[in-house]
Amino acid sequence: MDFKISKVRHSKEKLYGSVMLVIGILIWAIAAIAIIAVAMLQSVAIVFMVAVYIAIFWFISFVGRALVRAYMIGHYVMVSEQQFPHIHAMVQDGAKALGLKEAPQAFVYNSSGVMNAMALTLVGRKRYIWLTSQLIDADNDEQVKFVIGHELGHHVAGHLDTLPGILRLPAYIVPFLAQAYSRGRELTCDRVGLIVCRNLQASRTALQMLACGSAKLNAQMNPAAFEAQERMVPSIAGFFLHIFSLYPRLTRRVEAVSQFAQQLSAGASASRTREPGVRTDAQPA
Repeated sequence: MDFKISKVRHSKEKLYGSVMLVIGILIWAIAAIAIIAVAMLQSVAIVFMVAVYIAIFWFISFVGRALVRAYMIGHYVMVSEQQFPHIHAMVQDGAKALGLKEAPQAFVYNSSGVMNAMALTLVGRKRYIWLTSQLIDADNDEQVKFVIGHELGHHVAGHLDTLPGILRLPAYIVPFLAQAYSRGRELTCDRVGLIVCRNLQASRTALQMLACGSAKLNAQMNPAAFEAQERMVPSIAGFFLHIFSLYPRLTRRVEAVSQFAQQLSAGASASRTREPGVRTDAQPA
């Protein structure tokens, strides 16, 4: 069975993404009607100004992405068969497992202590993954696989696709909606990370490492204890922090990826089949 993102996409991403899409299309439709109405009133100058602003916005975006690409090539280390081949193999294997026709180009860069990873597209719609040096130093290979899988998830789930992004753009004016959609996307990508990693323990500890940040303490981490902290978050203060955040709480993400692994195990037991690339018997420590 081939990997299908529709079976992995988190329900919150589906809900908030659909709401944003509907609102965005409606606002674009209203804007288009307004422009047509202005044009019919022979206000050519206003229509021309709108076209100029759109062209300027596109040009600035294009130049910005071109500059980022040039900086990346000149300052970051490109992962390949000749450079960090073990990381290159992780990206290639992960992309193949997810059905991507072309694996994103990975780069490693000096993060000056910041632990992070990023998926992006630049000029030419080329897919990229950035991995910070601190993240690779702190994580073991299984955890790095999860992080790579998470970033591949943004690509395979279409989070960086141009047209859906443009259609949803006007919906960002709705308070808290974009944040909720972003959090749903992250939960989806954590699921993809688990599928690529095929190791629940490594997936949980990779997420917890973002909070810990210590390579020395890596082997001593207890994901179950960290997950239990989710139930200690103050309800009111936690709610307000949550609705303003683009990312779910790390404690919640550890909990969510564990729940998804249980769903996969239950589904595998019921159908006597397994989701592609998922070791459903992996259990937390």
